[in-house]
Amino acid sequence: MLDGRSRGSVLLRRVLAGTPEGESPLTHAELVPAREGVTQGWPDWVPEDVRAPFLVRGIARPWSHQAAAADRAHAGEHVVVATGTASGKSLAYQLPVLTRLNADPRATALYLSPTKALGADQLRTVADLRVDGVRAASYDGDTPLPERDWVRQHANWVFTNPDMLHRGILPRHGRWTTFLRRLRYVVIDECHTYRGLFGSHVALLMRRLRRVCARYGAHPTFVLASATVSEPAVSASVLTGLDVAEVTDDGSPRGARAVALWEPPLLEEVTGENGAPVRRSAGAETARMLADLVVEGARSLAFVRSRRGAELTALGARRVLAEIDEELAAQVAAYRAGYLPEERRALEQALLSGSLRGVATTNALELGVDIAGLDAVVVAGFPGTRASFWQQAGRAGRSGDDALVVLVARDDPLDTYLVHHPEAMLGAPLERCVLDPTNPYVLAPHLACAASEIPLTREDVASLGGDAALAVVDDLVAEGLLRRRRGGWFWSHPTDRPHAGVDIRGSGGEQVVLVESDTGRMLGTVDPGTAPATVHPGAVHLHQGESYVVDSLDLDDGLAHLHAEDPEWTTQARTVIDITVEETEHCASHGDLQVCAGTVEVTEQVVGYLRKLPSGRILDSTPLDMPARSLRTRAVWYTLTEDALLRAGLDPSRWPGALHAAEHAAIGLLPLVATCDRWDIGGVSTALHPDTGRPTVFVHDGHPGGAGFADRGHEALRAWLTATRAAIADCECRSGCPSCVQSPKCGNGNDPLDKAGAIVVLDVVLTRLAEG
Repeated sequence: MLDGRSRGSVLLRRVLAGTPEGESPLTHAELVPAREGVTQGWPDWVPEDVRAPFLVRGIARPWSHQAAAADRAHAGEHVVVATGTASGKSLAYQLPVLTRLNADPRATALYLSPTKALGADQLRTVADLRVDGVRAASYDGDTPLPERDWVRQHANWVFTNPDMLHRGILPRHGRWTTFLRRLRYVVIDECHTYRGLFGSHVALLMRRLRRVCARYGAHPTFVLASATVSEPAVSASVLTGLDVAEVTDDGSPRGARAVALWEPPLLEEVTGENGAPVRRSAGAETARMLADLVVEGARSLAFVRSRRGAELTALGARRVLAEIDEELAAQVAAYRAGYLPEERRALEQALLSGSLRGVATTNALELGVDIAGLDAVVVAGFPGTRASFWQQAGRAGRSGDDALVVLVARDDPLDTYLVHHPEAMLGAPLERCVLDPTNPYVLAPHLACAASEIPLTREDVASLGGDAALAVVDDLVAEGLLRRRRGGWFWSHPTDRPHAGVDIRGSGGEQVVLVESDTGRMLGTVDPGTAPATVHPGAVHLHQGESYVVDSLDLDDGLAHLHAEDPEWTTQARTVIDITVEETEHCASHGDLQVCAGTVEVTEQVVGYLRKLPSGRILDSTPLDMPARSLRTRAVWYTLTEDALLRAGLDPSRWPGALHAAEHAAIGLLPLVATCDRWDIGGVSTALHPDTGRPTVFVHDGHPGGAGFADRGHEALRAWLTATRAAIADCECRSGCPSCVQSPKCGNGNDPLDKAGAIVVLDVVLTRLAEG
């Protein structure tokens, strides 16, 4: 319950006051109490030169977890510190690294962050400390070419990211010989973000880094910082390939937080696809909240799931504020990936100075600039994991003050479930990171890169991926990419390194460049994997609050042309999917239910797009002829006999709609048990699949080789499908809507869908699982 006196409670009342009369969107609110801090004395090994700058900044003693992790790292033990946002994890690695660099002018350290903003912020912090002997510098894609030679030759603490390590350092390790030979520490910040396919790539990248360092006689200590996650030592060990100890007892203080769960109401006057009810969008609700908070004088962040959503939310808030005061409207902006470097830096400075009071952002600021003093965070849609939610929530009250955190549900089955089951959101244990560095689709490019860096020995291959890696090496030899010699495996094309063709973020190749047709100005980039669905011809694209319509998309050249236009509608792509079972690895029978997991071939194609008004009303549907995309990946599926469905009272005419609705809802709920986003996965349902011979529901990973999501769903099938059934049943709509069984990706126009039939199907499945 809220106490009514805290700053967060006051702000929540202000936000509630802005809702139309008669609406009750608040489904739950509670106060997360404040926590006292626990300090510890400075470690004896920290010299005065290193301690003094922290004392000047008001840090009289470190928090207990900072000292514990720093002690382990100083002793040469690989360690991960996993504590809450704003708990000062940086100090845990700064102390041992700064102490070593201060004492040994020849030693070096490497810092890796998942975002440029976070790396730049941490570099500023270290530079401001001005510790003698420390020459810290950035080495990333924004570093001017003339400065890169200086960094390589003179810096002893290099701040970079996995992308630059992969493309700029390891392939040219001969130029980094001195730095790598003296490398004593590798810091991996926000390591919980390295999950799924990206995490699998980074895990192999860390093994390649350790291998090159060992070539020069260096065996650095790894220090990792993470948000609070389940089993951080296990995840960190898989990521680095090392035995990693964990520090998880958070000694930092925390202000009280009012946490509210919010479900936008159904709009009586608007209907969506097939006449389904439509809720007021999470983005529109968040824009209004952001405006209310700015009027109240509260410094606020709104986390939005997509780049486009961040732009629309900022625009909506500015429109509301402009009716009150143009100066207030100027205090709101959007921040997201895809901006040019100078645009990002200007926004970051405005955030730090306080000239921006409200910012709508993607998760680019979940890990980015260290902004103290925020009063509120609004999260527009569950961000995929409870760990990410609390990481975003932790941006509020970072000075130890009280704050408000609001989760606004999207039209999505998982969001519906969470706002009606607060115990699954606020009291549940955090997820463990899912990554699979033995994925052959990930292993193959990294083995090729590793061989081009240093010829591979059998021991190298074993350390990079064991038996799975040996099989992949044989395939690379057969393809002519590697040559087998007495000393091992050699890269076959020494003048043509493979690194540039490997996208470690899993987007499938070089970015698609967005160019304004009239001026030739570069507007930004998008991932090639998402380009057919986001910048197809006719798509509406937003950049810095300006609206553009796509004229053409050339995937071969990686180029999309756009022109400035401000239509009243938005666009939403539709896809069709076909699936073939390639290999069944696990199959369990529970009477007339079978549950399987294995490898499948998925063919996906964007076939058209909808034009939608902000109200949710659909204007029309336009066909597209985009190239089909095939991938071999992992899936979990269940089948039922026809007799089972008949005995449950489902007429055969209802089977397609019932299975289809159950599939959509299951896709929406998989992120509850696996660290993924619904856009990372897909599904297919059919009343008779040719490979199973039965009514079947598939859910598959959306990445080549899989990313562990479907396998995690197979492990947690009962909990997953129990939540899926609850999400459908809890939704207040009559026959199905986007909050329960409709999908924004459905290529069949969300037809047929049978909400009641889906509950029957899931009841049969859950009953058989319980009997088994």
